[in-house]
Amino acid sequence: MYAVIRAGGKQYRVAPGDVIRVETQEDKEGRVEFGDVLAVSAEAGSVLPAGSGALVTGEVVEQGRGEKILVFHYKRKKQYKKIAGHRQPFTSVRITEIAFDGQKFTAPELPKKEVKVKKETAAAEPKAEAKSAKPAAKKKTAAPKKSAAKKTSPKKK
Repeated sequence: MYAVIRAGGKQYRVAPGDVIRVETQEDKEGRVEFGDVLAVSAEAGSVLPAGSGALVTGEVVEQGRGEKILVFHYKRKKQYKKIAGHRQPFTSVRITEIAFDGQKFTAPELPKKEVKVKKETAAAEPKAEAKSAKPAAKKKTAAPKKSAAKKTSPKKK
């Protein structure tokens, strides 16, 4: 099961569970809907043009900016060069559902990550005591440097 959608002037082939990077999308509470569905395939080997009721839904995984692209302008023999950088903003979307003609194909839920609980602070206290129990090391001081005597050059007459 897959669908072909249009987002940000580009076309993407998506299936439930896929993660795609699209141009920055406005999301509603972490959810994005793609209404511009170009084609849908319910089974292998058959592609149908999507009806007006086709809808692809996804959840926002991350928003950020891509790699820096350097734009370099140069005109030979004219002493002209200019360099600029650009980072394209993106939205990573995980496709959760493809719906058309009364059929719905959903992606399996991702397992929730368990929050790790830090160990009690009482376990950290003996380590601090062990460090303070060691005798302080004596610092070696460097001997003062002797200043070199100024050499005078003979005066000219």
